[in-house]
Amino acid sequence: MLPDDVIYLDGNSLGPLPKATKTRVLEVLEREWGHSLIRSWTDHGWIDLQFRVGEKIGRLIGAPAGTTVVADSTSVNLFKLLAAALHMRPGRAVILTEEGNFPTDLYVAQGLTALLQRGHVLRQTADVMSKLDDTVAVLMLTHANYRSGAMHDMAALTRAAHAAGALVLWDLSHSAGAVPLRLDADGVDFAVGCGYKYLNGGPGAPAFLFVAKHLQDDLRLPLTGWLGHAAPFAFESSYRPAAGVARAVVGTPPILSLAALETGVDIALEAPIAAVRAKSLRLAELFIALTEQEGGFRLLTPRQPAARGSQVAFAHPDGYAIMQAMIERGVIGDFRAPDVLRFGLAPLYVRYVDVWDAVAVVRDVMRGEAWRDARYQQRRSVT
Repeated sequence: MLPDDVIYLDGNSLGPLPKATKTRVLEVLEREWGHSLIRSWTDHGWIDLQFRVGEKIGRLIGAPAGTTVVADSTSVNLFKLLAAALHMRPGRAVILTEEGNFPTDLYVAQGLTALLQRGHVLRQTADVMSKLDDTVAVLMLTHANYRSGAMHDMAALTRAAHAAGALVLWDLSHSAGAVPLRLDADGVDFAVGCGYKYLNGGPGAPAFLFVAKHLQDDLRLPLTGWLGHAAPFAFESSYRPAAGVARAVVGTPPILSLAALETGVDIALEAPIAAVRAKSLRLAELFIALTEQEGGFRLLTPRQPAARGSQVAFAHPDGYAIMQAMIERGVIGDFRAPDVLRFGLAPLYVRYVDVWDAVAVVRDVMRGEAWRDARYQQRRSVT
C-alpha cells in the first residue's frame, strides 16, 4: 500500500505496508487475542509462530529446515551468535570485519569484547581475505553494504574463513528477500537479519537468526530464557537448552509483530527469487544510466551486476539537501552521512516507470538548484 503521489525507493530501510497485513493483524487482534485470549497460544499456534515464520525465511535464504528462527532484534541475535562463535574457537582472539561495516554490528562486537575481558579484539580491515589467519575466531560481515550496496561473494569468503579455521557470521539485513541466498550450499555457520526491509514486516519487526545444523549441539549462548529451555512449561529452576536452533529463543515472542512479518514473508515466497534478482539488476542499470546523465553524482555502487545488492547509492557534497528536496517532491529515498544518497530498488513493487519518474525529479531538483533552499539544509534527527 503506497500513496498515489509517492515513488518509494526506501524499502532498503523500511518496507511498505502490504495490503494483506492490515487484515491479518486485525484478525489476530479481534479473533485471536480478542476472543480466544490465552487459548490462542495453542488454538491459533502462537507458541510455534516464531518457528513457523523462521522456516519460511529459511526457504528465502537457502537454509534447511530446523536452522532458522525468528527472535529478538538483529543486534541481540548478533550478540548471541558472536558470543557462541567465540566460545567455539578458544585460543583465538579476533573478530574480523571490514571497514565500513554497519555501525551497530561494530558496536555489538565492541561491547561483547569489553564485557568478556579475555583479550578478544575487533579488527577492522579493508581487505578481510588477506587478514584471515590462525588468530581469527569469527569473520563477521554484512552481505550487502548498507551505504554502497556492494555485495560480498558469500561462498568464497566463507570457504576462505573455514580454510583459516575461523567461523563465519553473516548479516543478511540488506539482502534477505532481495537477492538469492544459499546459506546451506555455501557452508555458512551463522547468520542474522532483520524483518522490516525487503521482507516488509513493519517498523521494528522481529529479526531472524540461522545456525548450521552441525553447530547446534555445541551452541552455548549468553542469553538463555524460558522459551529456549528444553521443557519451558516444566518451569524448572535450572536451565537445560532445547534441542537444535530452539535454544536460541529467549523470551515470549511478539505475536502481533510476527503476524505482520509472516504476511510479508509469504508475499516474498510467491515470487521466484531468480526473477526478483533479474528485475533488480535491470532497475539498477536503468537508474544508474539515467542519473549519470545529469552529472555531479559519484556512483558508489559497483558497476558489476554480480557485485551489488538491490540498491543504488550516489555521493554528492550536498546529498542531504538534495534528498530532502526530492522527498518533498514525492520521491522517497534516504541519506547516509557524510554524503550518500541511497535508493532502494525493491523489485516486488518498484516499477520501471518509477525509475524514469524519479530521475525526472532528480533532474528538476538539480537543474533548478532547488536543493539550495534553506529549509533543505536543516538536518532532521532521522535521515
